[in-house]
Amino acid sequence: MKPLTEGDVRASFVNCSKGESRRLAVPRDLAERPWSELDFLGWRDPGAPDRRYLVAELEDALVGVTLRAPQNVHRSFTKTNVCSLCLTGHPGTGVALLAAPRTGQAGRQGNTVGAYVCSDLACSLYIRGRKRIAASQRHQETLTAAERAERLRGNLRGFLQQVGVPDPRPVPAAA
Repeated sequence: MKPLTEGDVRASFVNCSKGESRRLAVPRDLAERPWSELDFLGWRDPGAPDRRYLVAELEDALVGVTLRAPQNVHRSFTKTNVCSLCLTGHPGTGVALLAAPRTGQAGRQGNTVGAYVCSDLACSLYIRGRKRIAASQRHQETLTAAERAERLRGNLRGFLQQVGVPDPRPVPAAA
């Protein structure tokens, strides 16, 4: 992923108003992020624990979505949950159900799309081995890091399409 500025991040959001995107808490450490190892930028709002944000590159366009995690969810701390984007298994609360308002009229009517995602939105770091979970929770994969990254980006594209973001990739011509 290419390095982003605060302006890039704020301008990318597709499922909230411009006023909301101006008020959201953008990470202050953008310059220190490991951009070459990120498939998307994801973060939690430090002032609102239920709010998270995700910004991805789709072809040459930036797409940002706001996400909400339910409050007061009781989870088993012995069960392993799997992220639907990177397929990393986490114990307890390491995976959260995040809901994204849909774009356009559907979102204004309150429609959302949900996905189980790594609570810390560090999917890119997990698939590259830069961030680890407990060894007892990890499963071995035969895919390379590059193949896991491609799978992550495909799963992310699918989620963003459900939110209402059109896939910018060209549609193959009919034979």
